[in-house]
Amino acid sequence: MNNISARGVSRRSFLGMLGMAGFACAAGLGLTGCEDSAAPAAEAVDYNSMSLDDIITQAQQEGQINSVGMPDTWANWVGTWDDIEEKYGITQADQDMSSAEEIAMFKQEGTDGTKDIGDVGQQWGPTAEAEGVTLKYKTSYWDEIPDWAKDDDGDWVVGYYGTMSIISNDDQVPNPPTTLAELADGDYKVSIGDITAAAAAQHAVLAIAVALGGGLDNMQPAYDFITKIAEAGRLDVSDVSVARLESGEVAVGLNWDYNSLNYRAQIVENNPDAKFTVSIPTDGSVQSGYATIINVNAPHPAAACLAREYILSDEGQINLARGYATPIRSSVELPEDVKALRLPDEQYGDQVQSIDYEKWTDVTNELVTWYQENIIPILG
Repeated sequence: MNNISARGVSRRSFLGMLGMAGFACAAGLGLTGCEDSAAPAAEAVDYNSMSLDDIITQAQQEGQINSVGMPDTWANWVGTWDDIEEKYGITQADQDMSSAEEIAMFKQEGTDGTKDIGDVGQQWGPTAEAEGVTLKYKTSYWDEIPDWAKDDDGDWVVGYYGTMSIISNDDQVPNPPTTLAELADGDYKVSIGDITAAAAAQHAVLAIAVALGGGLDNMQPAYDFITKIAEAGRLDVSDVSVARLESGEVAVGLNWDYNSLNYRAQIVENNPDAKFTVSIPTDGSVQSGYATIINVNAPHPAAACLAREYILSDEGQINLARGYATPIRSSVELPEDVKALRLPDEQYGDQVQSIDYEKWTDVTNELVTWYQENIIPILG
């Protein structure tokens, strides 16, 4: 995640559609060319029953792995791929695409699959499983993965996650906000992003609801908040990007912590005098992860299983943390230089909630409809 912004438009914009027709499309995979695709073949090998040594042997014979949505610049994937090549002699190539596109490709290609493994937003893991495009593999770290972060059979598993954070420009806001509630009464614009399309923006609204006493079952506190700052001319619905932060267009923004921390690092590298504060709001926030899915028709299935194994290993989890993401295995001891990249652990307290994604799709549909009917007229 040394340059997350390089891939943010593809992933975040398309993932944002999960709350609209895009998720319904992906759930039925009604993307162009999907309906007539060949059904995936049944899994020929039970990789959960194989020893790790046998998987390594087969993976080395396969010699390569083709990933989707796992480019070098996102979550420091480059560190993981370099390690896998150095340790096992397996080369890797990636094609960047959104989560829905990954699942659609797996299904459309059917038994002629060309890709092995993908990284999808947590909410898309069950969709991939339901579409029958996933190969089951749990890894030897399975018992260390929280129940909310994995499928029972290993069809998908979260490798890392992020928490909604506040990033503020200290030159513009000398007293950096530490709660979402106080944003309602500031004299600066609050940058959330495009609530109709961006997943991060939609999750930011949910975080606001949580902070103000609501949640998935009661979004009204967030609606009242958004209405108030919109009527005051303080709602910024453009992307919270590194370029806009660096230029001073964004005084206070809401974004995933791994984005906020990475953006701050990039800006300070270019301008050592720049000062930005990143914090997890103390009154409430939400977390969401990314999960690996292995193609049931992977041309290099053992290499894909080995990649998932490595991603969840201590070394793989540390690589992700170097990309500012939070490793899913809490038992992994991070080196001091990696710890220094992150926010203090105490910021991630009980105020941070996980998300029931069985409810999330309906909530985002309602959110988008409400926003279009009530906020866009104000902004217009």
